[in-house]
Amino acid sequence: MKARLPQGYGSGGPSNIQQLAKQAQKMQAQMEATTAELEATEYEAAAGGGAVKVIATGKMEVKSIEISQDVVDPEDVEMLSDLVLAAVNEALRSAAQDKEQKMEAISGGLGNIPGLF
Repeated sequence: MKARLPQGYGSGGPSNIQQLAKQAQKMQAQMEATTAELEATEYEAAAGGGAVKVIATGKMEVKSIEISQDVVDPEDVEMLSDLVLAAVNEALRSAAQDKEQKMEAISGGLGNIPGLF
């Protein structure tokens, strides 16, 4: 007994797989280029009305922290810590969100499949 394939599946099987592999390679190359671009991008965030400014990279590394002298109060170090923490988290959140959006645009949602990319 011969197995039958649904209509349209019998022609060009290997070429379809090759085409799919080429598309996957192209998508992976785009993702690698975008990742390199994102890692070089700097994200700036501020807290306390600009009293604390943080620059982070797309590699999720903090590059610099600027603190206005106006908020340096030896009696209230906790407030300064909170401002620094808020600015750092916002800069990292911006970097992560940008990466997610750009990768989603390339993969069309396929990036959510574990082990695919």
